[in-house]
Amino acid sequence: MYIGLRHKRVRGQKYDQLIDEFLNSVICRYGQGTLVQFEDFANHNAFRLLEKYRNRYLTFNDDIQGTASVAVAGIIAAMRITKTKLSDHKYLFQGAGEASIGIADLLVMAMEEEGTSKEEAISRIWMVDSKGLVTTNRSTGGLTALKAVYAKDHAEVRSLETICEELKPTAAIGAAAIGGAFTEKFIQMMAKHNDRPIIFALSNPTSKAECTAEQAYKLTEGRCVFASGSPFDPVEVNGRVYVPGQGNNAYIFPGMALGAIVAGLHHVTDIMFLRASQTLAEMVSEAHLEEGRLYPPLSTVREVSTKLATRIVEYAYEKGMATTYPEPPNKEDFVRRHQYSLDYGTFVPPTYPWPGMPE
Repeated sequence: MYIGLRHKRVRGQKYDQLIDEFLNSVICRYGQGTLVQFEDFANHNAFRLLEKYRNRYLTFNDDIQGTASVAVAGIIAAMRITKTKLSDHKYLFQGAGEASIGIADLLVMAMEEEGTSKEEAISRIWMVDSKGLVTTNRSTGGLTALKAVYAKDHAEVRSLETICEELKPTAAIGAAAIGGAFTEKFIQMMAKHNDRPIIFALSNPTSKAECTAEQAYKLTEGRCVFASGSPFDPVEVNGRVYVPGQGNNAYIFPGMALGAIVAGLHHVTDIMFLRASQTLAEMVSEAHLEEGRLYPPLSTVREVSTKLATRIVEYAYEKGMATTYPEPPNKEDFVRRHQYSLDYGTFVPPTYPWPGMPE
C-alpha cells in the first residue's frame, strides 16, 4: 500500500509541473484518446486546471461539469412539474464554490438556448457564500473573478433567511456542504412565496445536506419540488408518498466518458454536458414525476449511460468533432457494442451425439 511521502503538500510551480508531467506522460504512453477525469481538486486549482487543459487534452472535471450537468438535468425535469421555463425562475445558490459556479454557468447556457440573453440569464442567479450575499461592493471582500460574474448591486446581507425574504427566490440550490443551511424558517418562506418551490439540497454526505427530504416535503405540505445529493427514504405527506430523486454524478460521467472515447473526441465541451442534462431529463417519465422523482431510478444507470453516450456520439458527428471512422449508421448499437458486459459465454465446447456412443 502506498502511504505517500512525509512532507508538506507540493504547491505552486512544482505542483503545476507535476500535473503537466503526469498528463504528458499519460498521453505519450496511452495516446491522445485517453480520457483524464479530474476529481476532488480544490476550488483554487479546479477551474484553473480545467481552463488550462480542456483544449489540450481529452479531459473534464466531474466536480464542476458533472455536478452541473446532473443538477441542471433535475432543474429541467422540474420545469415539467411547475409548467414553466428555466428563465421564469429566480435561483438562489447556497454556496459559490466550484459546484455552484459550474451549475450556474450551465444553467445560463440552458436559458440561452430557450432564447434568453446571457445578461438576463445571469441576472436570474443569486449566490451566497460564507460572507453573505455575493454583491459587487461588499465590505467583507472575498469576491473572486468567478463569483464576480454573478455579483449583484445590492445591499450587504448575511442571513440566508433574510436574503430569502428579500429576494423571494423560486428555486434554492444548496451546494456548500453546510448541513442544515436550509432551516425550517427558510423552507417555510420558500413555501410562502411559491406554489411549487424548487429545493435542491445537493451536498453530501447526508450529514452535510442542507435539509432532509422529510423536512422539505413536510414543511411545504408536499408542494416542493425536491432533489438531493444524498439518498433519502420516501416521505409520506397527507397520505401521499414522495420518492426523492438523488442527483448523483454517476448519471453523467460514465456516459460522457464512454461517448467521448468511442467517438474519438479530442476535447469535451460544455455544450456536451448540456446535451447530457437534456437527455437525462428526457428519461424521467411522467410516472417518476408523479411520485416526486426528478431522475430515473439509479438502478437504471447503465441504460442512462447508454443513452447519454449515444447523444454525445451523435453530437460529435453532427459537429465534425468525431475522429472514429467510418461513421457508424446506428449510434446506439455502436455504443452498446463498446460497453463492458458481465455476461460471459460458456467455455465448454459444443458436443454432438455419435452413433453407438453414450450421450
